[in-house]
Amino acid sequence: MSHGSEPIADAAPGAGAEQITEEITGFLTDALRRPIGPDDDYFELGLVDSLFALELVTYVEQRFALTVEVEDLDLDSFRTAHRLTEFVRRKTGADAGRRTHVGDH
Repeated sequence: MSHGSEPIADAAPGAGAEQITEEITGFLTDALRRPIGPDDDYFELGLVDSLFALELVTYVEQRFALTVEVEDLDLDSFRTAHRLTEFVRRKTGADAGRRTHVGDH
């Protein structure tokens, strides 16, 4: 499993939630130095702090080629890998839709 620095924006939403979740859990497992499951609430478990939350936002932006806006900073979207996957799919799906319509005119 690879979770390096190459963006996989083209993989979302096309590649599906499972691939995105694997990318995110891989990053979390490496960063937190312990296995993290897709439904583990790493905030509630006390595994992360506010500094790591910023690292997580930066990772998501770079890895999935998206921008996390201030209004996107809802802790519920970032609590688990599954919730973060849903967030990534929403953001990349909306971005892809805008790009498609621009080229149609």
